[in-house]
Order: sequence, then C-alpha cells, then structure tokens
Amino acid sequence: MIQHSRSRLKDVFRNEESLPPKASPKMILTAAIGGFITIALLSHATLSSGMLLILGSFGASCVLVFGAPASPFSQPRNIIAGHMISSLCGLVALNLFGPTWLSVALACGFAIAIMMSTRTVHPPAGSNPVIVFLSQPGWDFLLFPTLLGALVITVIALIYNNITNKNRYPRYWW
Repeated sequence: MIQHSRSRLKDVFRNEESLPPKASPKMILTAAIGGFITIALLSHATLSSGMLLILGSFGASCVLVFGAPASPFSQPRNIIAGHMISSLCGLVALNLFGPTWLSVALACGFAIAIMMSTRTVHPPAGSNPVIVFLSQPGWDFLLFPTLLGALVITVIALIYNNITNKNRYPRYWW
C-alpha cells in the first residue's frame, strides 16, 4: 500500500511536458510597458476624477492581454463580457442574499458557469465577485469601474499590441 502511494506521488511530480519557450527580452519589456501604460492611465483617472475606475482584477487582465495576447482568454469578448458577467453575478448575489460566505461562493460559481457557457472566460474576472463582496458597491459598479475599465484595457491592447507585435490583435471579436 505504501509502495503504491509513493509510486503515485512520483507520477504526480513527473514532468511529462517541457516548459513553454522563454519569452524574449523584447516581448517581456513590451508586455511590461503595456501593463504599465494601462494601469497608469486607469489609476491616474481614478485619482483625478475621484471615481473608482480600477479594479485589482485589471492588473491580471493586463498580464493576459500584453503577455499572452493570442490566448482565447485575452480576446475582447472575453475581457469585456467576462468582467461584466462576473461583476453582475457578484452584485446580484450580494443584493439577494447579503454579504455572507455562501453568497460570495455562489456568485463565483455562477460567474464561472456563465462565462464558460457563453465562451467568454476571462480568469481575472473571476475575482470580481469577491471584490464586489469586499467593497459592497451599488449597481453603478457595472459601469464604473467594470465596463469602463474593461473597455480601456481592450482599446489600449488593440492599439498597443498592433503597434508593437507582428501578430494581429485581436484574433477574433464576437
């Protein structure tokens, strides 16, 4: 029995695939600058306007759109719809069930299910229901920061990725 468990444990840690290729220094710098520009713009606009226009999940969105722009998770429909669906799930659960551990868990589960069923999975958006429960905003959270921020990320990614990369961005729209 113990021998069998050790064998299974070795199988878990056995590396069947190699690591993905290392990004070139140019790709790393380009992605870092894209993320910097986007978060700088959103955070400056937040401070200047006094309105919340940035979410923690937007930093993770920048990792995807500038570090892996060809990924299905990085496409405009996924960024915009993923963030909107997840924030909406958070707001609905918060308003229906209140700020409980169970309602935030339900909101996250529903967000995942709806994003998967609509083919709009954007992993960073999965944290939006948690952000909603931590901040307990009003319904305007869907527009500011969720929709506006997702649109800003998408527009900057569209312009920046097409200037700096040889590959076309986005791969598809809707």
